[in-house]
Amino acid sequence: MSVYLLVLCLALLQQEGGASSDPPGCNSTEVVRVAEEALEQINQDRTHGYILSLNRLYDVSHTPEEEKDGSLYKLTIDVLETSCHVTSRKPWKQCGVRGIGSAPVYGECDMSVYVDSQVTLQNYSCAIREVSARGLLRTCPDCPTVIDLNGPQVKETADLSLQKFNNESRLTNFFTLENITRASMQWVVGPSYFVEFTIVETVCSKKTDASELSDCPPMDCQFAHKGFCFGSHVAIEDEFEIRLPVGKKDSSFRKPVEVKCEIYEPQAAVVEEQAHAKADSGHTEHQHDNHTHLHPHEHMHSVTPSSDLTVSKPRGSLGTVVNKPAPLRSSPAASSCPGPHRHNLGLGKLRL
Repeated sequence: MSVYLLVLCLALLQQEGGASSDPPGCNSTEVVRVAEEALEQINQDRTHGYILSLNRLYDVSHTPEEEKDGSLYKLTIDVLETSCHVTSRKPWKQCGVRGIGSAPVYGECDMSVYVDSQVTLQNYSCAIREVSARGLLRTCPDCPTVIDLNGPQVKETADLSLQKFNNESRLTNFFTLENITRASMQWVVGPSYFVEFTIVETVCSKKTDASELSDCPPMDCQFAHKGFCFGSHVAIEDEFEIRLPVGKKDSSFRKPVEVKCEIYEPQAAVVEEQAHAKADSGHTEHQHDNHTHLHPHEHMHSVTPSSDLTVSKPRGSLGTVVNKPAPLRSSPAASSCPGPHRHNLGLGKLRL
């Protein structure tokens, strides 16, 4: 009898050992890791818009491919837009999501990811949208409101902000406006306009005469610097106009303007610098003295250097990020899904 029981126990142990484990759900550490790394690749694949941050895992399916010693994951994640533009190439974990005061943007991404020794994004499709003005008004009635990018005040604010940046920066060349990416308005002592925009380096140096600046084309070169700026302009009304004393330089009314820009080292320059460092490690002192930089214009910066940024080789587009209304969603199929939110921004009634 004891022998029979021993054989039965061994058989049960073998059966349990051979049984497949439950498929991973949204609380799985491995699934979270895959989602985070795949989202990093989505952001690196994009050329327009803002970096997206992971808010929660919504659903997951997992298909082992034993012959290839890997697994195929299909993930649905909820995302929030950050204030970092994709031009920065910053890791999304280094970027703060837009708060209630800056019209949050939220959405969802479906993606296919192959995982073996590495996480490889195969394709993705994201849909994003702004939180409705009505939803924001209930929570923050005094917050800035999003306005049309094509409005004359928006263009004026961007132009004035860029002019201030060019006048005050210590960079070698002038920069020109590339794209206005976001605009909002708020009433302070007068209507205040806030713009976000990208800029690109031109061929004109700071020694260029002001009369020639309108003819400065962008630098058509892989080493051209790009940047991202936040600008603001308070359009004070007539009764608050301030004029300089007669005889002073520029006696016309000056409208208060603020600007803050980040300039990013071009990826080609980063790759070149890395190649130089590798080559220099094998050079003699004489060889190093004869080593010259391939690109002659100076790389001067007053902002965080690009060594803090994620650098990746450019790839073809693996997917799309489009503006769409919130879809009707079916309940998740996987266990423990959806996962917990990382942010709610004080908008608990909205599906972020």
